[in-house]
Amino acid sequence: MSRYDRYVLSQYLLFFGFFALILVAVFWVNRAVILFDKLIGDGQSALVFLEFTALALPNLIRMVLPIAAFTAAVWVTNRLNGESELTVLRATGSSPWRMARPAFAFGLITAGMMLILTHVLLPTSIRQLEIREADVARNVTARILNEGDFLHPAEDVTFYIRQIDDDGTLNDVFLSDSRDPDVTITYTGTRAFLVRDEDRTHLIMVDGLAQRLEYSSRRLSTTAFADFSYDISSLAKNSENEARNLRAIPSHELLTRRSDIMAEEDYTEGELAEEFHLRFARAFVCIAVTLIGFSALMIGGFSRFGVWRQALMAFVLLILVEGLRGVVADPVVENANLWPLIYLPTAIGLLIATLFLQLSARPIGAILKRRKHAQREVSG
Repeated sequence: MSRYDRYVLSQYLLFFGFFALILVAVFWVNRAVILFDKLIGDGQSALVFLEFTALALPNLIRMVLPIAAFTAAVWVTNRLNGESELTVLRATGSSPWRMARPAFAFGLITAGMMLILTHVLLPTSIRQLEIREADVARNVTARILNEGDFLHPAEDVTFYIRQIDDDGTLNDVFLSDSRDPDVTITYTGTRAFLVRDEDRTHLIMVDGLAQRLEYSSRRLSTTAFADFSYDISSLAKNSENEARNLRAIPSHELLTRRSDIMAEEDYTEGELAEEFHLRFARAFVCIAVTLIGFSALMIGGFSRFGVWRQALMAFVLLILVEGLRGVVADPVVENANLWPLIYLPTAIGLLIATLFLQLSARPIGAILKRRKHAQREVSG
């Protein structure tokens, strides 16, 4: 690459890093607020909160990387155009195809980043996040040991502790279980203790009352007890035997063990094909949106009002390309043989960028003027 190409590429990378940082920070803050309320409210430490937010970063970066690449391409191209650097290059005989080389190289770099992200970092982080979520869910003590609050460790289950002593004794415990739509059972105890038995956790209530309400017969039965054991292990999520998240499956398994995954984890062939090819398509679309951002600002002549119309058009095309990715996914899920459709948005984006570069190399206005001039000479 020439010195000018390296200079422009460095500008692309600089502003790409800046916009990516801003976008990731915005999305991260939004997700961090939800995670903070959920994890800290369940009694987890700040280190667990930081771990969860760190594991969520690859997915956030995956979402914002094409947008950051597009924004950097538009910003740098507009800056070069405003400082007349592109005008000087045109005056020296450089074609738009020649000036697009740094943008193409920048698109290749961002595509390489996306490939590493989608094939390595993202599956690893999602799988580790699932493991940590299961660990936190199994920690029933952390989920329900909050005094003075009515908690809901599971759907249709309400738990309340008035006070927790320093030795772990629970005072004035209330537990309501309405998971059976026909029966509601309410347990109250003056004291209670949590006892672990290998992988199970039991709530031992002392000096309490059990009330069973049957809705069909409208009958209320009460039983006083001196001590009572209630298995609360089911209140924690047990995801050990659940199917893996589709995005957590490594790419080499999607390629070599597709039939085994379909049999063991109940995924269809279309879902696996769509996920595998989408990981490549996300990378290739970075090249397309980068070239769209550059080429859109190259069309049209100089205007003292700026290039806001070209920038707006490029933004609309970005939305179009990103929106097409959602449209082509459903047919592939239904029929795995239609997997080439996954690459259709990228192909359309590259075609649009090629058309814009061709138009900027041979503007329509100049072509029309030449034709009119030729017609005048013939008629004259």
